[in-house]
Amino acid sequence: MPMSGADGTQMLPTLNEKEHGGEGTDSEKVSSELDGSSGVLLEFPSEEERQTLRRVSDSLPWNAFLIAIIEMAERFSYYGCSAVFTNFIQQRLPPGSLTGAGGPDGQSGALGLGQKAATGLTTFYQFWVYLTPLLGAYVADTYLGRFNTICVATFITLIGHILLIVCAVPGIIEHKSATAVFVIAMIIMGLGTGVFKANVSPLIAEQYTRTQLFIKTQKDGERVIVDPALTIARVYMYFYLFVNVGSLIGRIGMTYSEKFVGFWLAFTLPTIIFLVCPFVLWVGRKRYVRTPPTGSILATSLKLWRLAMKGRWSINPVKSYRQLTAPDFWETVKPSKLGDTKPAWMTFNDLWVDEVRRGLKACGVFCWYPVYWLSYNQLNSNLTSQAATLSTHGLPNDVLSNLDPLALIIFIPICDVFIYPFLRRNGIKWTSLKKITAGFATGSAAMVWAAVVQHYIYKTNPCGYHAATCKDAHGKLLVSPLNVWIQSGSYVLIAFSEIFASITGLEYAFTKAPKNMKSLVMSVFLFTSALSAALGEAFVSLATDPLLVWNYGVMGVLAGIAGILFWLSVSKLDQQEDYLNNLSVRTVQGGER
Repeated sequence: MPMSGADGTQMLPTLNEKEHGGEGTDSEKVSSELDGSSGVLLEFPSEEERQTLRRVSDSLPWNAFLIAIIEMAERFSYYGCSAVFTNFIQQRLPPGSLTGAGGPDGQSGALGLGQKAATGLTTFYQFWVYLTPLLGAYVADTYLGRFNTICVATFITLIGHILLIVCAVPGIIEHKSATAVFVIAMIIMGLGTGVFKANVSPLIAEQYTRTQLFIKTQKDGERVIVDPALTIARVYMYFYLFVNVGSLIGRIGMTYSEKFVGFWLAFTLPTIIFLVCPFVLWVGRKRYVRTPPTGSILATSLKLWRLAMKGRWSINPVKSYRQLTAPDFWETVKPSKLGDTKPAWMTFNDLWVDEVRRGLKACGVFCWYPVYWLSYNQLNSNLTSQAATLSTHGLPNDVLSNLDPLALIIFIPICDVFIYPFLRRNGIKWTSLKKITAGFATGSAAMVWAAVVQHYIYKTNPCGYHAATCKDAHGKLLVSPLNVWIQSGSYVLIAFSEIFASITGLEYAFTKAPKNMKSLVMSVFLFTSALSAALGEAFVSLATDPLLVWNYGVMGVLAGIAGILFWLSVSKLDQQEDYLNNLSVRTVQGGER
């Protein structure tokens, strides 16, 4: 009798199963399943085939591209505005200007609070934007669901955008009240952005519903394994591509708007583009695959964790560590082991315990990310300020940061179409944790490049170690003769680090989280950026002359050391990658369905 699977597909009796005590071993049987969406009979690989056949990704669902358009518009608005925040905060309003525009040879500015204030406020904004996803995840998983929460977040963000425009219009921008309105706008916009971000990343991956490895025959006759984990990785590669298309257009358009027209236009255009989000959400409201809210799963997970730790603490810290990390830590709290002694709140089965274990391991991996983000966060703060001390030859000083999204747009398809398939064809397992380690290494290299550039800025600037404030008798900023394009190496290296670490982090959060905790685990990953922003506040004192070489050097050393320690801590977990990716997901809290 056919049985219904987790996604509504019909499970057929196993084929070619050899009798051996009533059961066949993994290597002795091949099973198949009728795919509910396509009506195609899917063949599942044996254990031997898992080890020998090449793995490929599946085709991407169109719904995912529809959601990517929403994210592209949102990222256009977010980066379009935040790209000009540093100049808006740090630089003074140009003489005689009521818009903040610097013109071809001038420096755009508004509030005139200095580099420390600019770094401090942009760091706070970074912290706030990545703290609020925890709230967004809780609301989505417990009450509203991801789609409805995204709709609410869109409305909140729109209010923040409107306030940004208000603080930049002539008549307000030149008064002290502009600072207060700007800070309020940052808080409101950051709340909406964070709640949005916690849910759009899981929503796009949920549009791909297959969860099991299956065999496919290529046109050339080669039998390959279609791996859902590789497909999710590919979804996030192109999700990130759309993010950076929006980011690139927003950054370039708004930096030139700021320089030649004024900040009011640099904040108005992103607001107009942001209006694409509610429109596309409404158009696709009946097309998306949605996961309904499941109640307070976090509380149940914490109860399970507390029960697993019961009796494992000791006065001896070494003994406590060994018992808390013992192989049977989670086995002892599985419902099948507890039997009649299980508590009333334990309404799930053994498989959900395995999923919680996997999700907590993912959160452990994310503990290293705050150090990685320290390097990445230099992109929109100190590296923008560094560009202002170089010869820009008429370019806005904040336009160079667009090399990062441009490099991502170029190299993401190259990695997806050429590099990653080449590695798989040659038997090289370029696993998620190896990618993340490479992300730390390239992030560290980016900071070393920035430190070297800063050293030569100090050597060539007319004021030496006071390059950021070097002005002539007429108040014009004097800069180093070095061309601003020497910053290119830092931006390209940061782009590669994002491909390896940031994209993979999104993928890891989604694939390792229990089905009813996707937003929560994703928000934990995003929260690491908030922790990094808070940690970055400790280094704000280095974000000024004459200490900027130390600033970049410290970031590079920290990222390099963290990358080494990260790999040492996860190398054993890396060997379990395939096992963790292919845990059955046919259960949710409440039992099988």
